[in-house]
Amino acid sequence: MSNPNNQVSPEITGLNTRPRILAVSNQKGGVGKTTTTVNLATAMAAVNKRVLVIDMDPQGNASTSLGIDHKHRNTNIYHVLTGDASLDSAITPTAIPNLSVITSGVDLAAAEIELIDLPNRQARLKEALINQGSGWDFILIDCPPSLGLLTLNALVAADAVMVPLQAEFLALEGISHLVRTIERVKKSFNPSLEIQGIVLTMVDKRNNLSEMVESDVRKFFGAKVYTTTIPRNVRISEAPSHGKPVLIYDLQSKGSRAYLDLAGEVLKREQIINENHGVAA
Repeated sequence: MSNPNNQVSPEITGLNTRPRILAVSNQKGGVGKTTTTVNLATAMAAVNKRVLVIDMDPQGNASTSLGIDHKHRNTNIYHVLTGDASLDSAITPTAIPNLSVITSGVDLAAAEIELIDLPNRQARLKEALINQGSGWDFILIDCPPSLGLLTLNALVAADAVMVPLQAEFLALEGISHLVRTIERVKKSFNPSLEIQGIVLTMVDKRNNLSEMVESDVRKFFGAKVYTTTIPRNVRISEAPSHGKPVLIYDLQSKGSRAYLDLAGEVLKREQIINENHGVAA
């Protein structure tokens, strides 16, 4: 499918043609990567930011959570990475104004193997975005729960990484692997890559363990950890089965309010980054 119907040229909107690209990544599964990607994107779109989600996970949960049926995923991120389709041709509009998605498909599971034999295998997504990724304020990449070639492509293409971190005992051990990977990517492929922030997910304030983990994470990473935490919330869990972000499914829920607060923090950090680099907000 071509560009979304609600897409307006950057000349009209006054947007920078260069979007800010954030990879949402953690090699550990079940920590809220997809939920964070989808709801952060929705919250940004609600304040008139033009947002593109790229579903880089073969499971395709971000695509499902945004209400995209499998029959509308014929041209997806797999075809972009292999060079069989342009990035623009793979964009699918969602029911949410200002928010579109490049879906995942079952073929993506084979991409880790197929990319090995392609030139610039670690930079396929970056090249696609350079050629055709204009017209957006933000591009959010939902990474798979691994540190293979798909995640590497996301990190090479990204300006910064957002790390969802479940408030559990082994959280710090898991994130240490990702931090080392980010440092290797910076050294070899993407010198400007940085951690935009770490968001604690599935936090239960009634649980002493959650509080202990949160305290340890904040001591270790300091200001990189967002003030906002995402609570355990049944509405967050229910929303994907309805093909909706929780912000659409139940705006009044604690989960929705938390993601709205998180979006405010992320946008504030982005504004500071822009000001430091002399870029208009």
